Amino acid sequence: MSDARGVHLFSYGTLGQAQVQLSAFGRLLEGREDCLPGYWLSTVEITDPDVLAKSEARYHPIAEKSTDASDEISGMVFEITQSELSAADDYEVSDYVRVLVRLKSGTEAWVYVRAGAAD
Repeated sequence: MSDARGVHLFSYGTLGQAQVQLSAFGRLLEGREDCLPGYWLSTVEITDPDVLAKSEARYHPIAEKSTDASDEISGMVFEITQSELSAADDYEVSDYVRVLVRLKSGTEAWVYVRAGAAD
């Protein structure tokens, strides 16, 4: 089974932290700056002990769909494997859902947004 790189993941929060990447993916990711248009940042309280231990933060940022087209979230886009994308799914709590978006650069990437706010 091939696990070639080529999946893009956009992070505006804890998936960009070194300790989370090492814990979830077993390596540090290399990325580039980009923006997620049409969303704004809110926060969510994390109660999952495993996620709290990895992120060392009780409150995490969470992307919410905006009604203002000029809103955007800055972050990093990483090229990862399908296996790493599954690991990211395992890391995220149920407040988040993974959706495919087009970033400001034109790159298509997966991003985690507030569940129920993806439409």
